[in-house]
Amino acid sequence: MILHHVPGSRSMRVLWLIEELGLDCTLRSWSLTDGSLRSAEFRALSPAGRIPALEIDGRAIFESGAILQYLTEREGRLAPRPGEPERADFLEWVHFAETQANILQALNIHHIFLRPESARSVPLMRLDTRRLAVTAQALDAHLAGRETLLSTFSAADCMLGFNIEALFRFLPAAGYPALAAYRDRMLARPAYRRALARAGGDAIYDRDFYEVPDVQG
Repeated sequence: MILHHVPGSRSMRVLWLIEELGLDCTLRSWSLTDGSLRSAEFRALSPAGRIPALEIDGRAIFESGAILQYLTEREGRLAPRPGEPERADFLEWVHFAETQANILQALNIHHIFLRPESARSVPLMRLDTRRLAVTAQALDAHLAGRETLLSTFSAADCMLGFNIEALFRFLPAAGYPALAAYRDRMLARPAYRRALARAGGDAIYDRDFYEVPDVQG
């Protein structure tokens, strides 16, 4: 099993689940900035040139949600089976996580990757921050009085829990107490800590919090 990985990216979801499942894998790290993800070699694994990709069982699988669902079905753990009461909830949160991650990706582009800074759109930064806040409010309400997304820990927590550290780069944790407490529980899990130690740090963020520029007009 080979996980194609960029530190701080969505591949952390898969690495975390692999650690939760107690599976062995080799990490192959790539860069977001050197053009290697656009190479023919990588696109043979992930056609859109996006991390992660997982080589397993004689093939490559791309898209983190698909990989998580494949691994849970393959191992028969950490996800409700079809027909079980929480199956629909599991699928909802797995896909909600990607909706939220796409907003985070837009904010990463606005705040970090778009150059020169004059090319950035402050109105779009504000809009996407508000969109992110809607997802955070929904999660905060759902997690009030709960330890995990479902009745027990599942791969949905790997899928969505990964987002929360990035979310709090753009929204104040104090405004979402249940979500902040959930983040702390997820970060304290031994499998998460093992995955983090293997992951190689963070290749994206260089500060704790990113303010929307105070520009009028």
